[in-house]
Amino acid sequence: MKSSSFSEALQELLLEDDRYTEQAYHFVREGLDFTIKLLAKPTEGPDRHVSGSELLDGIRRYGLQEYGPLTRTVLNRWGITTCRDVGCVVFNMVEKQILGKSDDDQLDDFNECFDFFEAFTAPFLPEFENAAADAGEGEASAGDTCSRSS
Repeated sequence: MKSSSFSEALQELLLEDDRYTEQAYHFVREGLDFTIKLLAKPTEGPDRHVSGSELLDGIRRYGLQEYGPLTRTVLNRWGITTCRDVGCVVFNMVEKQILGKSDDDQLDDFNECFDFFEAFTAPFLPEFENAAADAGEGEASAGDTCSRSS
């Protein structure tokens, strides 16, 4: 997709769904590029396809590489608080033909793949705090929905 077409489609998305910021869409798109390189996928063709779980792992790694201990804070600021939010951003871009999908891809592929506290906060806590998090003080990501606000 051309840069101007991406910009136009992104502006439409922002008007239609205000849950996510412009930065969230750019981050997911950059995270996809990072994941494709990480997995050594071809740059074109059907073998380039990245599954939801592969993308989420790549997004996790990309976020930690770019923002370190601030990753969760940055993503939260952009409206991304769960794996499902990443899926909603992806499927919003699919609807605008910014990204493609296979017939097997579905939003539920992004349900509860990992907990944001465990992925982005716990690795930076001292050991005694990690033990407390393991005892149940992390945040759950269950019950997420992808309905657009009106």
